[in-house]
Formats: sequence, structure tokens, C-alpha cells
Amino acid sequence: MHFDINKIMAGILIAAASLTSCKKLITIPSNPPSSITQQQQFADSATAITAVAGVYAYNQGNGFAYSDGQLTTACGLSADELSYTNTDDVIQFYSYNLTPLNNGIITLWGYPYRGIYQVNAVLNGITGNANLSAAFQQQITGEMEVVRALYYFNMVNLFGGVPLVTSISYKETQRLPRSTAADIYKQVMTDLTDARGKLTASYPSSGRARPNLYTAIALLAKVNLYQNNWQSAYNEADSVIKSGLYDLTNTPLTGVFLSGSQEAIWQIPANQGYYGVSDAQRFIPYSSSAIPNYILTTSLLTAFEAGDKRLQNWVGATTPNGTTMYYPYKYKNVSASTTPTEDQMILRLAEMYLVRAEAAAHLNHLTEALADVNVIRTRAGLGASTADPASQTAVLNAVMHERQVELFCEWANRWYDLKRTGTAQTVLNAVKTGFIAEAALYPIPQAQIQLNNLLIQNPGY
Repeated sequence: MHFDINKIMAGILIAAASLTSCKKLITIPSNPPSSITQQQQFADSATAITAVAGVYAYNQGNGFAYSDGQLTTACGLSADELSYTNTDDVIQFYSYNLTPLNNGIITLWGYPYRGIYQVNAVLNGITGNANLSAAFQQQITGEMEVVRALYYFNMVNLFGGVPLVTSISYKETQRLPRSTAADIYKQVMTDLTDARGKLTASYPSSGRARPNLYTAIALLAKVNLYQNNWQSAYNEADSVIKSGLYDLTNTPLTGVFLSGSQEAIWQIPANQGYYGVSDAQRFIPYSSSAIPNYILTTSLLTAFEAGDKRLQNWVGATTPNGTTMYYPYKYKNVSASTTPTEDQMILRLAEMYLVRAEAAAHLNHLTEALADVNVIRTRAGLGASTADPASQTAVLNAVMHERQVELFCEWANRWYDLKRTGTAQTVLNAVKTGFIAEAALYPIPQAQIQLNNLLIQNPGY
């Protein structure tokens, strides 16, 4: 059965209100007076799908947790992509003097757990539900597992081991200790593997907001890459690339982030009242005389080669007070009414080429790795990589360079790359000061530590 996610979005916030959390990790009142009951919410497929759509609603408080752009800005500052022109606590991400009271930390922790609760509530409501067909249960279960895997993948990369919540039971979730990072990754792999067996190649509704089979496989490829499972990462990325559902070579750089992009594996409509994708609202200055809040670092700007169309299309420039400043410009619609419409990109085909390239290089398939790199470079208007095809180190460096300029200011990719490859200390201390090993993980919010004495703070905070 197919449902149009865009038509459902208009009424989502009402349904989603019944799935929000309170101050504790996962605390839900038994029967909020303004909400319908769990039984009513999942009485049939029509009512159940409103809860499903709420998971994807572009609202970080009552929907998709990464709708606010905080992940992009925080991790861009922590890496070598962004600097900050104001003086509030956001600058702590750049200078590595974060405190557990930082407002950005609070949202990076709190909103995903709200999202996880919504996912778990849907899974609880549909599993074994006699009012719902087996096919419906299978489809929605697979979708929710992909969403939960995305949340925990980011949580473990930001904070390390975190409380693992797969239940909506208050007694089970109000005080949980931190699971190990290995256990979080195990849950992510379990969810994605199960989702892979449940989802089909067809997207279940118009657009690509709700995951299909290849969404699960693409995220699984990324997770395996991070776990150094090179052959699995290669196989999964290869499967997505060869699926025939996605197109890179005929997708111009100007169209990558538009609604309906042929490169999109997973993108969520930015349906909100005043502005489009939050990245645009955060990055684009409100006038030609305004100083951008976030500007691209010299180290990122100089990483682009002469003639790189990504620099021309995905980097904006403004000259307040006679000084030219550059900012991320992948998303260009500050207003929600601007056309053509842009969607929040989560996974796209270019990343799969780079996953396959990196995995191939580690498997010593160096010529093949460079071929994938060159697919990306060709679209960017560049010639073939000059990396020595006989040197694994040179080829891996070429892959990582291409990741830097292709995936900048997207989903914390650069911050995660520097940490997982063990290069953060060298790279970051070459362009700014203050990075130490403990800065690789963010602190757990102080309020969570106070509410739950089983939580142990990360070292250095």
C-alpha cells in the first residue's frame, strides 16, 4: 500500500505530539490529555501511517531530529571546515573547550532521543497488531529500523557509548547506563540487516523520504566502512551503485540537493512554515551587508583545485565591509516558498562511489578505487586524479581528499573521517590549536548526568 508522505505531513504535528519526550532520557506521561491513545493511533493502517509520517516530519522537536542543522554546524566547527564569527557558546565546538552545559550539546543529545522514542513507539504499535497486515508491518518495521540506525550511528560517533533504548517502557528507560560503542554499533548493524530483509527496491511513497531497500544498504555500507569491514562496505556500495535507481553522471551539481534529485538515496522534504532546509537558514547571510555566522576555513577553501565546479556552485561569497567571506551554499533556499524546492539530503550516490573507492583501496584494488574517484572528479569539471595507481597510500589520500571537497558540511562526514582515520590530531592542530584526544567525543549534557547517576561523563569534561 502506498501513501503520499507529502500529503500526510500537513497533519503530522498533531499526531506527533503524542510521541514527544520530557526532560528525562525517555519519559512519557501515561495518557497526555491532549493526545490520542496508543491503541487509537495504531487502530488501522490509515491512522498508523500518521505516526510513521511524524517520524519524518521536518521538525526537530516532534519529528526528524536533525532538522535544525546543528549536526552540520557543530561538527563543521569541530573539524576544519567552519569558523564562527560570533562569541556565544557555539564557538566552543571550534576551540575544543566544550562544557556539558553547552546548548548545542543539549540538542544533539536530546532531539535524537525524542526521535528514537517516536521510532520505538511506532514499532511497539505495529508489531503483532491484528489490525495491520503482515506486509504493512514488515514495511514499516524496516523503515523504522533504518531511521533508528541513523540516530544511533550519529550518537555513537558524537558521544561514544550511549544508553541503548529500544523500548517505550518508562520503567526500563528512565535510568539506563551507557552501552559500549561496540554494542551501539551492533544494534545499528542488527537494525540495518533486518531492514535489508524487509524492504523492497521500490520507495513506499512519492519521493525518497521513506527508506527503501537501497537506503538500508547504503547506510549499511557506510557503517561497515567505519568498522573497517572493507569487503562488506565495498559489496554494499557496489550494490547501490549498480541498482540502476540512482544517477550521478547526469545529475548536475546545481540539481544535487533539489527535491527529486536523481542522486538522492534518502532525502526528507523540508516542510515547514518559514524557511527551507535549516542549513540554508543557518549559513546564508540575511543581507549583502551582513557577516555570515559561519564561514568556510582557509584550509577547506584551498583544498579545492582550480576549476572545481563544486567551489563555484556549492560555496557562496559575500563582501561586507570590503572583506570577502565564503560560506556553505549547497542549499540555497532560505524561504520555504522559493523554487525549485530543496529537500534535506541524508544519503546520496556520490558518497557510495567514495565508500566503494575507499574500500577498494584498502582491498588493494587501486585502479578501481581511482576510477570511482574520477567519476566524482569528472562531474566536478576536473581531470583524472594524478595519484600513483601503484601506491595504496597515494590512492587512499586521493579518496580522502575527494571526500573532503565533495561531502563538506554534510552529515559531519569530515569530523567523523578525521576521527576514524586517526588523523584528527595532526590535521586539526596544523590549522588551529586546542585539539586533544578527549575532544574527539562531545560531553554528555550535565542535566542528563544529574537525572541519571548511572551515566558516566566522557573523559576530559
